[in-house]
Amino acid sequence: MNSRLICAVIAAALTAVTLHVSAQAPTGASGLKVVARIAGPDGGWDYTSFDPARRRVYIAHGSAVLMIDADTGQLNAAFAEGSHLHAVVPVPGTTLIVTTNSGDNTARVISATDGRLIASVPAAKDTDSAVYDPAGGDVVVIGGDSGEITLVDPKAAKAVGSIPIGGDLEFGDVDGKGKLYVNLSDKHEIGVVDIAARKLLARYPMPDCVRPTGLALVAGGRVISACANGVAEILDAASGRVIASLKIGERPDAVIYDRRRALAYIPSGLTGTLAVIALSGPADNTIIDTVPTQVGARTGTVDPRTGRIYLPTAQYVLPVPAGQRPTPKPGTFEVLVLGR
Repeated sequence: MNSRLICAVIAAALTAVTLHVSAQAPTGASGLKVVARIAGPDGGWDYTSFDPARRRVYIAHGSAVLMIDADTGQLNAAFAEGSHLHAVVPVPGTTLIVTTNSGDNTARVISATDGRLIASVPAAKDTDSAVYDPAGGDVVVIGGDSGEITLVDPKAAKAVGSIPIGGDLEFGDVDGKGKLYVNLSDKHEIGVVDIAARKLLARYPMPDCVRPTGLALVAGGRVISACANGVAEILDAASGRVIASLKIGERPDAVIYDRRRALAYIPSGLTGTLAVIALSGPADNTIIDTVPTQVGARTGTVDPRTGRIYLPTAQYVLPVPAGQRPTPKPGTFEVLVLGR
């Protein structure tokens, strides 16, 4: 996530918000509630991902990849080293993961077995989010401020192409057939990219959306974009037509897709809530629950087997001085685990 937006996520209204513990809240229609809290070391965090082959949660956490065993809850607080980490991408069918590091603008190819560094691949400036493309076998690395995408072949451990888009880019997702859908944050649009042709095919406008961040492609040929102003836009992926515009919490930074349960989850950092969207049919785009979480919980991932959701967060020092970044309270970083 763009560092300027991270500041805005919390500082804009944090002094007026009371942190709440959701374990005491009544269970809503989704049945979700906080069932565990896994404490971790101090430090910032960004995207979270799930490795189904190894049953692991990975969290990009400053200078280290945190790894949680999903079956035991055991935390490895220093699984792999990084430099201002943003994303951790498991590469299917291999023993590799790829991390993005804006501290040195690299994509690092790492052994999923022991966290050992295999190669450090130069990537676009402000190396931020990333996603694996099964159609081409590459990891699509998105440079946020640079507006450029770097394609990294994880097996060859090298960059194999770049795609200049321009503007501020946020999260993206692939359709498995060679297309990338990526949030064009400063334009309030979704860009459609032909990965093999290395070009932007279309721009889908979202008039009600301010600074889109999280994004996911879901069943029924739909794409969901989470917007900083507390709106989730659901579009037809083929045409860009807006299917639904839903009110969610403010300052989200991820759309978490649970394919098995036909649900999407959007965590909102400013309001400390998780919107649960039903997606069982093409016409079913309904928020069925808003689950209390904690202020700061803006990214996360889901375990496809159990349906448990993992949301990193921390408490903050109040009040936040004007113009400054919020500071997490020492000793308060944790991963919320939501279950049914």
